[in-house]
Amino acid sequence: MEGKDYRRFAVLIAAYREDAVIMETVRACLAQNYPGDKYDVVVISDHMQSETNAALSALPVKLLQVDFEKSTNTKSLKAALRYLEKDAYDLALIIDADNIISSSYLSEVNNAFSVPGVQVVQTHRIAKNLNTDMAYLDAVSEEINNSIFRLGHANLGMSAALIGSGMAFEYPLFYDAMMSNTSVGGFDRVLEMELLYKGVRFHYLPDTFVKDEKIQKVRNFYHQRRRWLSAQYYSLGEFVHHLLPAIRARKWDFCDKLYQQASFSRVLLLGFTFIISLAYSLCASSLAYKWWGIFFLLLLALVLAVPRHFWKWRLLKAFCLVPYSFLLMSFNLFRLREANKKFIHTRHGVG
Repeated sequence: MEGKDYRRFAVLIAAYREDAVIMETVRACLAQNYPGDKYDVVVISDHMQSETNAALSALPVKLLQVDFEKSTNTKSLKAALRYLEKDAYDLALIIDADNIISSSYLSEVNNAFSVPGVQVVQTHRIAKNLNTDMAYLDAVSEEINNSIFRLGHANLGMSAALIGSGMAFEYPLFYDAMMSNTSVGGFDRVLEMELLYKGVRFHYLPDTFVKDEKIQKVRNFYHQRRRWLSAQYYSLGEFVHHLLPAIRARKWDFCDKLYQQASFSRVLLLGFTFIISLAYSLCASSLAYKWWGIFFLLLLALVLAVPRHFWKWRLLKAFCLVPYSFLLMSFNLFRLREANKKFIHTRHGVG
């Protein structure tokens, strides 16, 4: 059902040293089959080159140039919210500087907000590139998340998980939540926990796509996952004291998300379960059957969550990177404290 009203969008793009990708992203945002006077593309340029800023200034966008000593997406988004008029917009749409959206994207998101009670939507983030084995593995990992934590949760009547980009909020809701957000990395984790505790439900649009650049090199994977792990456990520490009140108030979406924050990531969970199974096979074989059963059930769940179009011989080649990824993630567990003290940037630019 198409929405009768054209809501006013603020399309927020935080761009830290994103000279290689920002122009393509902005042009895709400007090429919408949506009334031009009903949305503004707002680019928060942080430490980008003067040539890039000049090119952006020539486009019909709102360009906000910032120069933080310690840059974070949180700071950039809060600067944009202070810069914009709070009453000028109905919806805030968060797009990463490397994302690409189709010309019907804003219309589809607008239609979703036509349904009464919808306050937050997460669109379907897919891979923009599959040019390396690591990118292929990263794309598969994201689709597993989409299958389990977004579409799966939505089918069970629960909130879909947010992912950091391709997500839209009622503007006042986003404004109030972001202004109290002090996270260094992974602002979406804290935002998610705060809104879930308030009882806000997140809806998922599985057929509204946003293309996102996937990690191409192992080194970039290490740094990105380090930032993600740090954000995960930071948000756990910030909200764990709300667990008992949430249980009493039956805020099950919040409890479910808090459990996810306390859990190991899939790569770590798979690796540690395999190691424990192997150890019991060598030292206490009578207990090994249980652990091998857990391992294969976990593996089966992940296999079932992989979309059919990824089932190619290339998947087997990409899967060979999992043991190395497990080692990198294990090392990251010992470097989380320092990771939350500074913004760890993932460099973009396919090539």
